[in-house]
Amino acid sequence: MNAVTEPIDNLQSLTSLTVLNASAALERGYAALKAGQTVFDLRHVLTVDSVAVSVMLSWQRAAQEAGVKLELKNLPPALQSLTRLYGVCSLLFPTDVKLDQGCGAPAANPAHEEFSPVKAPESVFSRKTQVEGDTASHHHH
Repeated sequence: MNAVTEPIDNLQSLTSLTVLNASAALERGYAALKAGQTVFDLRHVLTVDSVAVSVMLSWQRAAQEAGVKLELKNLPPALQSLTRLYGVCSLLFPTDVKLDQGCGAPAANPAHEEFSPVKAPESVFSRKTQVEGDTASHHHH
């Protein structure tokens, strides 16, 4: 009896999706897909960080390559807000899956903006060089 339910609920025991367990979670997702699981129930994933989005995108990619449709469902609020933050709703939920608060229109090109480097405000850099400039102007030869 266990053999039947186990592959179907493979991802249900996942309680966090962070940098600490990303690779393990990835492997689990891949294994689940190989076993023919196409619905990942993520209701118990309460601890997340930005890596969760990458993991879910990798699962989707693996599913596409395998020619199957992966459905991510029951995402907790933390996970939902991450997908919105990164504008990857449309990538993660290509079918008409609507999240509780709706996805909103995706960003111009989510794939490109997804992991764009965060630019520090100019002032941080200029202030730093200012200080270096002051010490340099004392001409230590």
